Amino acid sequence: MSAASQVTSTSAAASFSSSEQASQISDSANEGYNSLDVDSFLQLLINELQNQDPLDPVDNAQMVQQIAQIREIGATDELTNTLSDLSNSQQLVTASGLIGRTVTGLADDQTNTTGVVDKITVETNDDSQARSVKVHVGQKTMQIENIREIQTE
Repeated sequence: MSAASQVTSTSAAASFSSSEQASQISDSANEGYNSLDVDSFLQLLINELQNQDPLDPVDNAQMVQQIAQIREIGATDELTNTLSDLSNSQQLVTASGLIGRTVTGLADDQTNTTGVVDKITVETNDDSQARSVKVHVGQKTMQIENIREIQTE
C-alpha cells in the first residue's frame, strides 16, 4: 500500500469517526431537549439573561421567540394531561356501562373468560401513575382493552 493511499484511508477513518461522534453528540442533545420541561426551560432562560454580554444583549426578536417556545411547551404539556384525563374518564364510563352485561375477553391470567361483569375497579401504577380500568367477571379480572365481545341481553 502506498503512502498516499495510507494517508487517504487514515483521513477517511478519522472523518468517519468524527462524523460518528458528531451524530452521537447530536442524538444526546436532542434527547436532552425532548425531556426539557417548562421549569427547566425558564431556568435556562434566566441563566442566559443573567450571563449575557452587556455589550451585546439578547435581541428582542430572540427573546420573543424564546417566550413563544415556553408557551408552546406549556400548552403541549397541558394538552397531553387533558387528553390523558379524558381517555381515563372515557374508559371508566365505558366500563361502568358494562356492569350486568355478558363479556368475553382475555383475563389477567391469560385465559379466555366469558361471564357477567359484576364490578369495575381502577388501579394506579405506583411508578408511572398510569391508571388502568379493570372489569370483574366472577373471580377473574380483565383490562377493558382486552374485552373482545360484549353481548346485549
